[in-house]
Order: sequence, then structure tokens, then C-alpha cells
Amino acid sequence: STNKIASLFQIIDLFYVDTVNEQKVVDDGIRSMLKDLDPHSVYIPADELKETNEPLVGKFEGIGVQFNILQDTIMVTNTIPGGPSEKLGIMAGDRIVNINGELVAGIKIKNNDVLKKLRGDKGTKVKVDIYRRSEPNLIPFEITRDKIPLFSVDATYMATPEIGYIKISRFADTTVDEFKEALAKLKTAGMKSLILDLQGNGGGYLNRAIELADEFLPDKKMIVYTEGRAQARQENYATTTGGFEKGKVAILIDETSASASEIVSGAVQDWDRGLLIGRRSFGKRLVQKPYSLPDGSAVRLTIAHYYTPSGRCIQKSYEKGDESYDDDLSNRLKNGELYSRDSIKFNDSLKVYTNGKRVVYGGGGVMPDVFVPLDTTLNSKYWQDLRRKNVPGQWVISYIDENRKDLLAKYPTFDSFKKSFVLDETRMNHFFAFAQKQEVPYDTAGFKTSGLLIKTVLTGSLAQNLYGSVSNYYEIVNNINHSFKEAIRAINDKTFERNKVAAN
Repeated sequence: STNKIASLFQIIDLFYVDTVNEQKVVDDGIRSMLKDLDPHSVYIPADELKETNEPLVGKFEGIGVQFNILQDTIMVTNTIPGGPSEKLGIMAGDRIVNINGELVAGIKIKNNDVLKKLRGDKGTKVKVDIYRRSEPNLIPFEITRDKIPLFSVDATYMATPEIGYIKISRFADTTVDEFKEALAKLKTAGMKSLILDLQGNGGGYLNRAIELADEFLPDKKMIVYTEGRAQARQENYATTTGGFEKGKVAILIDETSASASEIVSGAVQDWDRGLLIGRRSFGKRLVQKPYSLPDGSAVRLTIAHYYTPSGRCIQKSYEKGDESYDDDLSNRLKNGELYSRDSIKFNDSLKVYTNGKRVVYGGGGVMPDVFVPLDTTLNSKYWQDLRRKNVPGQWVISYIDENRKDLLAKYPTFDSFKKSFVLDETRMNHFFAFAQKQEVPYDTAGFKTSGLLIKTVLTGSLAQNLYGSVSNYYEIVNNINHSFKEAIRAINDKTFERNKVAAN
């Protein structure tokens, strides 16, 4: 069959009526072959490979700034700690006017163009001229590019005097090290119970998921096993080391928690080590391995299925093709599965038991112990229109740019901000006027419905931008996160005991 494909390419090359883009024909052919396998076996062209791997490798090379384009000018919204820009004294609010002598302000520059100009190999240099409000002239900087870390632990803070909170966005190369550092910080602050937030975490490296599960499970407990047609069964067990083997653990999951998130969640649930709180997870139990092709491109090929310790296979069906697979989440929404646990029907043949003899099910994701319906009470067309045009994000950047000095004088620390800051009528009117200019007119009924959500997101975003920490954002917005609040309640009442989940 491989000779057949090679022969076809040769015939096209020799006899086809028009000039052929051979690279495109080959690429499309590879994609068509993989499409008939499973939804997670994918082809990655050579020019996309580095960018695709960056979120998991956990670093890229550049100058180390986060930026936004405000009024057709590149504005630094944050410098990455330890990066070359921070070391040189570049600050949030600085505007990049020239890059290597070329004007980049007022030319309708796009985000991708900025990335191309600022990113580059470690050790190379880039010259920028910066406008800073407090300085009369442009400030020149020569920045030597370096490796810039990408963090996967988004937030770490004490939710109550005894309950810690850690949010992980993906399972990258550095995730477990970041988690251990966050855990140590929370233990020092007096943590006795932990909320691990895996909502929206689409997965990543299998080995990092195994290592993270090991943090919670005692020695010799199976974490996961993998098996495939050409892949012998491989079992993975917890070791004697583990940073949080005692104490209550509540793991937050939702319909977009997938793969590595499901490995951790499934293992913790099967050994009755913690409570899962939220909604049924995505349902991906396929293990991919990258294989390089001669031109520098790669195929990420599914080589095995993974199973939870109780033998659960939680992969949702992909037999009806990619379109049906991709529509699964919207079908769950239509069927009411995101609003009611009773809407989820499990086949008895998928029933298995945890170590503590609790009933759990395989097939189509991990089901939480405590179901929390999707909250739509704060949603409105007004909020959707604001989000669609990124009005909240743009307003926060603009407002802080105009008021940073005054805000920091009044609220020098995040704690003082959290305690005293209020989005009063004056500030909200400023926001409504800004939104009006972005063609999102004020909607009285919409704001009545979504006002709490809008104010909470704006306050969290202001805190993040002012103090440079995503933790600050989550510490504020989790106040309206029902799964988070349910986890606090479950840790503080008898929910763990009723579910026969070990806390010690």
C-alpha cells in the first residue's frame, strides 16, 4: 500500500495538467490518512512544530514581556519575572515605539507581527525605543534575548486560614516542580486541606500527570496503566515520596478537563483519596507520541489507551467521525448534562468500584463525586457582546495606564486592594462610556443580569494587571465560582466522610 501512494505521487508529478504544489499535496495526504485514525493523531508541519511544543516544553526564547496593542501602540502590560526585560528595568505601562530602528506605533501592527519582531534565539539582541509617561524623551534599550519560562501553575493562595488553592492550566515539563513549590508555600502558611483546580486543563505530558498523582497517593498504589496494539501493558505506581498524602483534597474538574487531568482525577477517585467536584470531564484516554519526519515536521500518533487503577476506560466514542466527536460538548449542553446529574445516563456494563467499594463509571469522562451544574444565571447578550469585543480587557489596560500611580498610592498591596477597592459609580460609568466607543451600548437589563460577573471580572483583571500575578485574579473571581465554593463547603462539612473518602 505504501508503494501505491508513492506511485500515485509519481504519476501526478509526471502527467498532471497543471503545476502541482508538491508540499501541499503531501501534507494534505498525511492529514487525510490521520483523519481516518482518531481525533488526536495529528500532523504538525515543520514551521509550526516549535510553537506547538512551547506550552508543554515550558519555555520560549524572547525578551520576556506581556503586551497588548492599545490605541495602535504596543504597550507592555507586564514583564516576566527573571526575564531580560525585567532585569533592564522595563516596566508595565511602557510603550514600544521603535524596534531595531523601525517605527511600530501607528502602523496598525498585529500581535503576530510583534511576536516575530521580539522573539528570537537566546543570545541575539534587539533594540527598542520606549515611551514612558514620566520621561520627556524616548528611552533606548538593547535587550539580549533569553529563555523565558512559561508557567503552568496559574494560581496559588490560601482560600481560608486552613484551605490552600492551586490552579494548574496544563501538564507541562515544569508543572510538578511548580506544584511542589506552590505546595511548600501553602504548607508554610498553615494549609491543612487543598483545592486542586483542573477546570479547563486540557492535559499535556503523561509522565507529569503520573508524578502529580504520586504527590497525593502512598507507596505502591497504581496510578494508571497504558496498553495498545503494538504497546505492551505498562503500569505506573506511586512511590514513597509524596508532598500531600494526608489531608483533604478536592479536585475541581469540568467538561474541558482532559487527558492528563483525567489521569490525576481518576487515580485520586479510584483510591478514595479525594473528592472530585464539578462536571463530567472531557473523556480522552488516548496516549500520543511524537514521531519526526525527514523534513523536520512531525506526526503526533496515538499509540495506547490509558486506564484508571480500577480499569476504567474513559475515552468517549470517536467511531462516528471527527465531526460527531467535536460536537460532543454541544450535545451535552443540549441534553441538559451540564445542568443536571440525572441527565447523564451510564451503561451498567461500565460500572466499576473504587478501593472503598464506591460505584464509579467508565466511558466518556470522569464523573465527579459532587456534581455542580453550569451556572448561566449571570449570563446575558450584553456580557457576550462585551467579551466578544474584549471590552473588559481593553478597558482594564486603558484604565490602569491612566491611573496606575494613583491606584498604587491608594492600594500599595494586593491585600489592601482586595479589602478596600470598589468599582464605584464613577468607575463603572467610565467603563460604560468606554464600551459605548467600542460599539457595545449600555444595556440596563443585561447589566442587571450580569452586573456581578462584569464587576468581578473587571476587579480581578485590575488586580492582576496592577500587581502582576494571575493568583490575584483567581483570588477575586473564585468568589463567584460555584465549584470552588462547593469545595470549601465539602472540606468544612461531612461530605468527605459521607463519600468514604480518606482525609488521612
